[in-house]
Amino acid sequence: MPVIKSAKKKLRQDKKRTALNNKLENLFKNLVKEAKKSPTEKNIKMATSAVDKAAKKNIIHKNKAARFKSSLSKLSKTKKQPEIKKSISPKKKTKKKSA
Repeated sequence: MPVIKSAKKKLRQDKKRTALNNKLENLFKNLVKEAKKSPTEKNIKMATSAVDKAAKKNIIHKNKAARFKSSLSKLSKTKKQPEIKKSISPKKKTKKKSA
């Protein structure tokens, strides 16, 4: 245990910060897990936001956050796949210039 007053204060601060970091880490892990289990647009958006916050607070590395976000965006693309309708228009007849 610390004896010096400043060391005691530092210990108190570290405990608070550790608790907050653990809370944010668990939140982002649970949201990512939930988004992978049922990839709705709302779940993916919440998970992406939580990943960004964790990276901002240096709980996870920014490249790891990018990997998570990439995998989440792939989930949303595989689920949706909107139908692409191409309009088929008749070919226009062009007049040939006679020489």
